[in-house]
This record gives sequence, structure tokens and C-alpha cells, in this order.
Amino acid sequence: MRVYVAGHRGMVGSAVCRAFLAEQSKTGNRIELLTRPRSELDLTNQKAVATFMADERPDCVVLAAARVGGIYANNTYPADFIYDNLMMECNVIHQGFLAGIKSLLFLGSSCIYPKGITQPMSENALLTSPLEPTNEPYAIAKIAGIKLCESYYRQHGADFRSVMPTNLYGTGDNFHPENSHVIPALMRRFHEAREAGANEVVIWGTGTPKREFLHVDDLARACLHVLSLSTDDYWDAVAPMQSHINVGTGKDCTILELAQTIAQVTGFKGDIVFDDSKPDGTMRKVMDVSLINRLGWRAQVGLRKGLEQTYEWFISKHDDIRT
Repeated sequence: MRVYVAGHRGMVGSAVCRAFLAEQSKTGNRIELLTRPRSELDLTNQKAVATFMADERPDCVVLAAARVGGIYANNTYPADFIYDNLMMECNVIHQGFLAGIKSLLFLGSSCIYPKGITQPMSENALLTSPLEPTNEPYAIAKIAGIKLCESYYRQHGADFRSVMPTNLYGTGDNFHPENSHVIPALMRRFHEAREAGANEVVIWGTGTPKREFLHVDDLARACLHVLSLSTDDYWDAVAPMQSHINVGTGKDCTILELAQTIAQVTGFKGDIVFDDSKPDGTMRKVMDVSLINRLGWRAQVGLRKGLEQTYEWFISKHDDIRT
């Protein structure tokens, strides 16, 4: 099987590649991974994507490429977030269809769900009320990706599936001091505070919002599991109210609890101070993962263990980490 992993250098894409290689070692089934760095294939360029798909004709595509970032990045670059993500999705999904690919898996984000909805968030909550304003452009792009996959199935019978992971972390994460998500941002901040002998670390918000976190290797295993489902099993499971599947642990913690755990993992002994003049974002986000659990998948990596593994990777790569 020839599998094109779009975004193979990112945290999610690289984890998916590792999962496919592990599956090959386990089963003995040959899997040929097709990858291209952005310098060779710009997924926002329709002609370039069309040429690649027509020439390579993969059997399966995993669309893990995306422009991502935290609250600061979403607020600062909203046009970049909506344009880049829409273009990548449209080009890869449509050109993959024209090239006759057998299956495609699109990866979205839990931010697709409306602000203030009942927790945990179930798949059928999609488009039921307004989105969280701080990441609306990115969320709209991801919703469009879900609907693209659903529409190509409805009109053409194309087996294009979607999974919506919760907040991710792990090997390959982005530790940029301004453009990263909460776990790598806090991990870097606590590490540098410990190294500098600082007495405190200041964190945006009140510390009371609750978030769910999933190790990226768990997500990668979930992707392979969803791809392994038969066409009938997948579409029967997601019909009629939605066309995607949540992926998460189903468990959440407060930002304060997360910060305290990261402080322990990094060895920081000072105070944790919250700046309540900065935005919290959505107060609680946790996935309803009952559907994927019924389909035979559950998360395996606990948060503390996952944070320890992530910190070990960060330390090993600290000199050349993305800055």
C-alpha cells in the first residue's frame, strides 16, 4: 500500500509515519510511505498538488498538514490560518479524488465545536451555535475540511474520513515561545525558569479553564484504527448526525493542575502566578469519545507519563528546537 502522509515533518504527521512503520513491522504487510517537504511540494499550490497526485497516485492519503498555533498566533495571523488551511484541504482532497485514491483521512481539531456547548463535546454538536472567537478562522477551515470529505462521499462515494483530535502534545511538538500550544509553551517556560533560577513563572489567564490532552502517538494509533474500519462500519457509525469521529482521552484537568504537573516534571521549584488580565479562552473542553471507544480504540498514554516523555524529547533536542 502506498500512503501519502501530508505534513510528515509535523508532530502529527511524523507520529502517523511512525505508526505505519510499526504496523508494517507487526504485520509484515509492506507499506510505502510517500512524503514531500514543503520546499518540494507547496500544498497551497493547486497545480503542484495536482501534478504530485497524478504522478504518484497513492492508495491512501493522511492529511495531517496544517497551519497551527495557540491563542496568540490565532489572534495575530487570522488571515494566514484560514487561507492556508482552506487551500491545503481543498487541493489535497480534490486532487486526491481526481487521482483515484482509495481512502483519505482528514485530521481536524476540537476547536470546531461551538463555544459554551454542553461538555463533553459530542460529534453531533457541530454547527449548533457560534464558535469561540479567538480561533474562529482556524475552526472554520477545519469544519470545511470535514464537510469536503462528507460531500465527496455523498456525491461520489469517495471513502474520505475525518477524525477530530483533542489538544495534542508529544514528540515533535512546536516549542516556539509565542506560536506554540499550551503544553510546549509551559514546558519551555518552566524549563528556562529553572535554568535561570527564577522565582516564579507567569501564565496567561486564571488557571481555572479545563482542557483534555492526548499524546500524539495515541492519535496516530487512532488514525490507523479508523482507517482499518470497513467502509460500512465507518459510515454507519457516523451517520446520520455527523461525519467525523472524536479522538481523545475523555478526561480533562485545569490549567493550574497542568502547570503544577509540568513544574514537577521539569524540576521547577518556584511560584506559579496567573495573569488574569489575559484571556482564558473556552472555560472547558473535553471530548465525548464514546463513539471511537465503541469502535474498539482507547487512549493508552497517561498525561504524567506523556509529559515526562515529551520533556525528555525536548531536552534531547533543546539546542535545535524550533525558536
